[in-house]
Amino acid sequence: NGGNCDIKNLSRGCTVYFPVFVPGAKLSMGDMHFSQGDGEVSFCGAIEMSGYLDLKCSVIKGGMKMLPAVGPSPLNVNPIFEIGPLEPRYSEWLVFEGISVDENGVQHYLDATIAYKRAVLNCIKYLSKFGYTEEQVYLLLSCIPCEGRISGIVDVPNAVATLAVPLAIFDRDVRPPSDMSKLEQLASGIKVLQTNVCLSTEGGAVPNDPRLPG
Repeated sequence: NGGNCDIKNLSRGCTVYFPVFVPGAKLSMGDMHFSQGDGEVSFCGAIEMSGYLDLKCSVIKGGMKMLPAVGPSPLNVNPIFEIGPLEPRYSEWLVFEGISVDENGVQHYLDATIAYKRAVLNCIKYLSKFGYTEEQVYLLLSCIPCEGRISGIVDVPNAVATLAVPLAIFDRDVRPPSDMSKLEQLASGIKVLQTNVCLSTEGGAVPNDPRLPG
């Protein structure tokens, strides 16, 4: 009854209040993530992991009356949860803004999904100036503890979303430099690993690493 709750803050130490619709209902959980950013923007970009859950379960008699049913059926109920005291907690962030105008300049009335997409794209374009490829940043935003927010739906016609990236995850300062000549120096310190060093054919894996003897 919780659905696929790939929610970054739904983690160790949380208390979850699930709706129960039938007597003797069962409970199952899975799809653990080692780390994930808000939205898991590259679809399956969180760091998946195996593991086990240590759960304590109790039933609140009549508790369904507390969960709001919004819709045509009393079954239109979603869980609520309390965030656990999970560390680390970050204090310095670089925040990217997006509005509901797509890359082609087309406005989408109060579309928070488009606004969040624009915030993500703005972050990708920005961090790629520090030596990362855009693909690397795209994957990075799925698995780092970045914070996504619907920051404004009051100013018609544009929704506003923000994406906050913790500065402490980087080994260099990724804030806008006061001296732009330093940007090239920062980017030069990041190296992209060689890809496609092993090509698969019908006969099996064929090494394609120039460091190996022919």
